[in-house]
Amino acid sequence: MSKLTHLDQQGRASMVDVGHKPESERIAVARGEVHMQKATFDLIRAGQIKKGDVLTIAQIAGISAAKRTSDLIPLCHPLALSKIDVQLALDENLPGVQITATAKIIGKTGVEMEALTAVSVAALTIYDMAKASEKTMKIQNIRLVEKRGGASGVIVNE
Repeated sequence: MSKLTHLDQQGRASMVDVGHKPESERIAVARGEVHMQKATFDLIRAGQIKKGDVLTIAQIAGISAAKRTSDLIPLCHPLALSKIDVQLALDENLPGVQITATAKIIGKTGVEMEALTAVSVAALTIYDMAKASEKTMKIQNIRLVEKRGGASGVIVNE
């Protein structure tokens, strides 16, 4: 295992210096799910959740969150994302919502945390929007599924 990079020589927390690293295109894809009862799923599909359009609001929340990742996670670099795409799909087999976020940058550090943050906040938003109908929804399986660029190259984790 490599040396922990968020600790200085005295063992204190430290933001990693990426100034020496070359810029490259970096892409990260994350996914997650919100499982719910069929009745809640049907309300979302029919657009009958009282707070409004669940999927559109969750999509906007995910995009906004990705842009604010460094405000939420200590020692995370603030990044000028070139793209953040959040897709939400109703999945009758869960039943629930599948969330996929893709973050891109040309920069010196990766965008995994931005993609994961987008999925997490989109899932939390779905819960918030639909909790009046159901409080037993489950946010599950949030994970990085793909990373490209940087020294570690391509990682696929389906």
